[in-house]
Formats: sequence, C-alpha cells, structure tokens
Amino acid sequence: MADKKERPLWLRRTLAVVDYLISQWFIIGMGVVVALAYKFPSVAKNHGHIRADITIEYVAVAIIFVISGMNIPRAKLIQEAGHWQAHLVTQVTSFLITPAIAFGFASAIRRAHNPNISPWILIGIIITGCTPTTVSSNVVMTRTAKGNESLSLIEVSIGNVLGAFISPALAQMFMSKNTGFSYGNPTADMSMTELYRHVMKQLGLSLFVPLFVGQMIQYFFPSQTKYLLAKFKLAKVGTFCLLLLIWSSFSNSFATGAFEEVSHASVIMVCFLNVGLYLFYTVICLLLARCPFLPKKYHFSRPDTVAICLCGAAKTVALGVPLINAQYSGSPDKIGLVSIALVLYQGEQILVAQLLVPVLKKWVETEIKAKKDLEAAAAAAAVTDGSAGPTDDKTDLDDGALNEKDALVASADSKNESSTPSSTSRYSSEIESGVVGAPAAAGKSEKE
Repeated sequence: MADKKERPLWLRRTLAVVDYLISQWFIIGMGVVVALAYKFPSVAKNHGHIRADITIEYVAVAIIFVISGMNIPRAKLIQEAGHWQAHLVTQVTSFLITPAIAFGFASAIRRAHNPNISPWILIGIIITGCTPTTVSSNVVMTRTAKGNESLSLIEVSIGNVLGAFISPALAQMFMSKNTGFSYGNPTADMSMTELYRHVMKQLGLSLFVPLFVGQMIQYFFPSQTKYLLAKFKLAKVGTFCLLLLIWSSFSNSFATGAFEEVSHASVIMVCFLNVGLYLFYTVICLLLARCPFLPKKYHFSRPDTVAICLCGAAKTVALGVPLINAQYSGSPDKIGLVSIALVLYQGEQILVAQLLVPVLKKWVETEIKAKKDLEAAAAAAAVTDGSAGPTDDKTDLDDGALNEKDALVASADSKNESSTPSSTSRYSSEIESGVVGAPAAAGKSEKE
C-alpha cells in the first residue's frame, strides 16, 4: 500500500486508465473487428479467405456451447427445461411483442414519407423484429452477469427451433397486402424448405451436438473439467468467439456494399432506432418478469430475470441472415439492403448489453449477499438459542453412562458376594432412583 501511495500521480492515473481499458476489452474489440471488416471485408465474409461460413458460423459457435456444456450441471438443465413460466414470458416477448413493436415503428416511419429513408431499410426492421433470440451472446453475457445461464441456454434452444417455423410466417404476415409493405413480400416461396434445412443443420451442428459433448466431458471428467475452466479462463474464450461472429456479420455487409447503397440518414436512423428498441424490449421483459403490480411471490428471481431480459430483447443473425437469403434469393441486390438493420442490431445489442452487464451483475450480487447475510444471522441466532440444549443432552448421556457403570459394578459385587449385603442394595437403589449421589445415604442406612 505504501508503494502505491509513493507512486507519482501521473503514473497512478495512467495505470487506472489501463485497468479500465482492460476491463472494457470486449467493447474495444468490437471496434477493432468492425474496422477490420470495413478494411478487409473479403477475409471474414462467407466463402472468404478464412471460410467464415464454416470456421465462425459453426466452429466458433460450437466452441461457445461446448464450454457451456462443460460449465452447466446436467440436473440444472433438466430442471430449467420445465420452467414453463420463463419460457412463456421470453417466447411471447420474442415472437409476439417485439415483432408488433418493430412493425409499428416501421409503419410510422413509412407514413412520414421521408425520401432519405430507404423503403428496404424498413423491410429489414420488420424482419429483424420477427427473428428469434440470438444463439450465443445471450448465454455468454448471462454467465458474465451471474444470471441463470442454464435458463438462457434453454431459451436460446426453444427460441431458435420455434423461430425456424414462426419467423418466416410472421414476415409474410407483416408484408401481406394492405400493410403498406407488400413490395417487400418475397415471391420465392419454394425457398422455405431450404431455409428450414439450413437452420436445423446449423442448430444441430453448432448448438445441440456441442452442448452434448460438453455435458459428456463434464460427466466423465468432473475434476479435470473444473480445472480447465478455472485455469484457462474458458469463459473468456467464449466471449472472444462473439467478436468473431460480429466480425463475420459486418464483413458480409461490407463485402456486398450494402452500406454504400443507402443514404447516411438511413444508417443513422437505424442505429438510433435499434438502441431505443433494444432498451425498450429490455424494459418490457423486466416488467413482465417482476411486475410491480403483482405480489413478490409471483416475481422471477434476479438471475432468472437477467436471463429473460437478455434473451427476450435480443435478435439473431444466425437465423435472420439465412431467412433473408432464402426469401430474397430471386432478388440478390435486395439482400444487402434488407440485412443492414439486422446486422446493425446484432452489433448494437451486444454493445448495449455489455454496458448493462455490470449493472445486472451488481443487482444479482446484492440479492445473493443479502441472502447469505440473512442465512448467517439465522444460523447465529439458532446457535445462541440452542446453546443450552446440546450441553444438557451431553450431561444426560454422561449420567446415563455413569448409571450403566454402576449397574455393572453392582452385578459383579452380587456374583462375588465379597461385599456387605447393604452394598448390593445400595447400587440397586441408585439404579432405580437414577441418583448418583446416593452412597452417602446408603452409608447412613448401614450405620442405622
């Protein structure tokens, strides 16, 4: 401590800044990968130099879920699979509330008739609202915020399986006749089969199989698994894989020239709208999970609430981009335009959520600390109140042991018949009365 105080002021401030930058390494990393995607888009695009459609979309995501499988107890996963209340809140938010809100904002912007806003950007906003929760970032950030990671994993699985069937239907409904967005309704209906095949393949190879592998590693090698998780900071590896996903998403958009085809006003509008929508969705999830008008017994716990908020407000490019590619395969020039809102939402939701994680973590830790303090106080009170009880029990046992010893001595004396007749009656009297101090009375009886 003395050495730190002796350091120059400029050095202490420099070290404080360095420590802060290290703590915000993920946000800084996002800026780096976006810059790399802009400068070298062909590196991390699909079918690019590093084949991001395989190395990132499958391998990087698989690594995230292998680590999750190694970290989450199997019994916890089974228990959370039956948590239907959380499933209902999360999935209703994801497939009913958020699509309706996104459609409402898109309709309001369209009716403003601003010529600087591309109409295809509005189609992208609607499709973004229809997509399910993201596959990997929720699990990583829920773990970081000390939320219910296993519940987050279950919600991700349920949401993406349902989304493969619900999301295309929602997009068709919001772009049907008389909605004002019929121009964006894709005509390639035959592409739905390809969409389902792609989504199921991706979920199987990047989510379910890696999760199973992680669970098996944990089951057969429990001690080694704990050592690996702690020694090599595998949670950080999962967070790094998120940066790779963001890198790939922006590389695809920059490679297609999507950002160059729309006005700066459209991009700025989408950026601010995405942040506002994400925060709005998060507040809705929070109110549904811990409604202030309901008794506290109906509230979700704080770890569950963190998982619900992060899952309910998020949207995924893992299903959204295949959905866009499949529906607009007949109009490839529209794919980049429609993808802008979704790709920006993916990056912004991670950025905003990363800023919320320390707040959520402190919120959860406060509840955990309060419970521990309450349990410690209850235990201390129990020890204080019951301190006399154990002592009395011990005394009774000791007395019982003395009486048993006296009985054995009395039996030996009666067999040997070496003592006076009053000796046997003295021990028998003690056994019947249970009084240890009876020898004095017995001695008096002998004298009489």
